[in-house]
Amino acid sequence: MKAAVVTEFGKPLVVKDIPVPTPAPHQVLVKMETCGVCHTDIHAAQGDWPAKPTVPFVPGHEGIGTIEAVGSQVSKERIGERVAIAWLGSACGECDYCISGWETLCLKQQNSGYSIDGAYAEYAVADAGYVVRVPEGVTSFDAAPLTCAGLTTYKAVKIGGVTPTQRVAIFGIGGLGHMAVQYAKIAGGFVTAVDIEDEKLELARELGADHIVNSSTTDPVEAIHALGGADVAIVLAVNPTVFDQAFKSLRRGGRLVCVSMPAHGVFPVPIFDTVVGGISVLGSIVGTREDLREVFALHAAGRTTVSAVSRKLDEVNECFADLMAGRVTARQVFEF
Repeated sequence: MKAAVVTEFGKPLVVKDIPVPTPAPHQVLVKMETCGVCHTDIHAAQGDWPAKPTVPFVPGHEGIGTIEAVGSQVSKERIGERVAIAWLGSACGECDYCISGWETLCLKQQNSGYSIDGAYAEYAVADAGYVVRVPEGVTSFDAAPLTCAGLTTYKAVKIGGVTPTQRVAIFGIGGLGHMAVQYAKIAGGFVTAVDIEDEKLELARELGADHIVNSSTTDPVEAIHALGGADVAIVLAVNPTVFDQAFKSLRRGGRLVCVSMPAHGVFPVPIFDTVVGGISVLGSIVGTREDLREVFALHAAGRTTVSAVSRKLDEVNECFADLMAGRVTARQVFEF
């Protein structure tokens, strides 16, 4: 099968033929139809984060495809099922986090396209218990970005506790940000979208943003406070300075939700302002299998729109370059 492989950190991915994997007893073999391109895939390929993948590996955690074979412990009735391979490849299922609905915090979790091979390939194996069925009302093309970009921002809006009429500032409009705008609107928030690209801001406006701010020409802190300050600020931009802007945009009692993870990023939190202002700083890491089912259900019901462009796996390095250069308005999706 054809796969895009990270053979060395910081080097271009190599698209080559490798053997089709055989599912272990608890796994399924999925014939991939689509896979979205996430900025996390670039961090993985660069070896940016402290816990690094083991080279060589296949990235990809927005994979959608059909189960073609199953391991000995999996019912053959699942053959033909269309499923999503998400970031959470598996977890222990027994720890406090897993049994309390926080499986994404499990210390024994495996992550697709990072600690285990992912979906930048024509076939992938995955834990049968952690793939999520894709409903008929969701196309495979749309399902790919929903599996991470949608899931991650849906969870961030939940973590932020957005309620009707609260003001929500979303920093970074792109693959994740255009979904965050929609989920914040579904929750009843008044949304301000912040970015440096007019094209992305126009997309945010089309998707329901109440206000847009181009931070390359306008101070976003001043602009947001002119509207009354943000109750919730969600940071999706991969730039450490944006976290400070988001923090300063909050009104008293506000919540800062940190999602993006810039390489070597450090965010100094002013203690006095945090305490006196009653500010909460929260981290949000993807979402659970149940969250993804909810994301799919909302999309099947016509409540969300995915903005994405089709790419081929052979273009993987060009995809990464376009994403890093800001030439991608929303999401890129490999179609196999």
